[in-house]
Amino acid sequence: MAERDGPLYPLRFEPIYKEKVWGGRALERLGRALPGDATPIGESWELADLATGSASGGGAAAQRSVIANGHLAGKTLHDAVSVYGERLLGRLRLTDDGGFPLLVKFLDARQNLSVQVHPSPQYAATHEGVHLKSEAWYVVDAEPDAAIYKGVREGVEPEAFREAIDRGGVEELMIRVPVKVGDCHYLPSGTCHALGAGVVVAEVQTPSDTTFRVYDWGRTDRQLHIDEAMACIRFGPAEVGRYEQRSHIAGVFTTMSRLVTCEHFRIEKVRMTQSYEQEIPYDQPAVWIVLEGGGTIEPGGGREGVRFERGQTMLIPAGMDDARVALAEDTVWLEVTFPQAMSEQIA
Repeated sequence: MAERDGPLYPLRFEPIYKEKVWGGRALERLGRALPGDATPIGESWELADLATGSASGGGAAAQRSVIANGHLAGKTLHDAVSVYGERLLGRLRLTDDGGFPLLVKFLDARQNLSVQVHPSPQYAATHEGVHLKSEAWYVVDAEPDAAIYKGVREGVEPEAFREAIDRGGVEELMIRVPVKVGDCHYLPSGTCHALGAGVVVAEVQTPSDTTFRVYDWGRTDRQLHIDEAMACIRFGPAEVGRYEQRSHIAGVFTTMSRLVTCEHFRIEKVRMTQSYEQEIPYDQPAVWIVLEGGGTIEPGGGREGVRFERGQTMLIPAGMDDARVALAEDTVWLEVTFPQAMSEQIA
């Protein structure tokens, strides 16, 4: 294990691939060498630090990302947090069980995902081992006429929804939202939702793997959790107006678009032009999900730069005061930061 005074640098991680009945092979278009020749890969966990998982999600075992680069290669994200503490985290608070407070994935929906819900605040507060899961989907790829399902139609009562489950008619009571590349949707815990066929998304979420399936499009080989789901669903459209208020700042070489802001994370889309260089002015960790292009992050202090490219997810530590980014080509990434780590500025 590295010493506490060892050098900090941007961290890349080994993907954790999840075979799913609804998955496909579209992540190969991100430059991935997926396992198997025809295995349906539905999820790539890009950054994870879960002490336990869920049988209805990614599996019951611990899910912790392994570092792929530098002198920490082979260690987990959890190891790095334990070693570096505030130098890595700044003012960011860990989860109650000492984990990194974010989970990042790519999802490839070759078929519709189950209609599902994640625990409501009230349900999580009264059930041990159950955690909130609020998430955002950024659409990386979408077939023509692709859609997601986001919330329940206005006026639908729980009794009518339960009857629709029994007769296989849930889809007609959901709000179908057409999507295209570049769309971003926030899904607070308690929102009934589904990712539609033909959509690839980057998912940013709170670190929970608790999922209650309410309807699975006629598939009969997976467990449903109808009673638990019915106890958690917030009926009606998703309450996202205050979270999806977009803003846009444009300069000569850089454009930044605010996509989602909630109490758990903030997502911004950053565009920078080829050959541009800029300091990285963070006093908190940041996660980059690289959508296009690539370049190099120079950690400072004469240390070797860390290259990044399309399809990679990077964790930028808080304690890199002299870091700079230099772009080899026009580059676009999602930048995820943490409002809780900026509490002093917000206050």
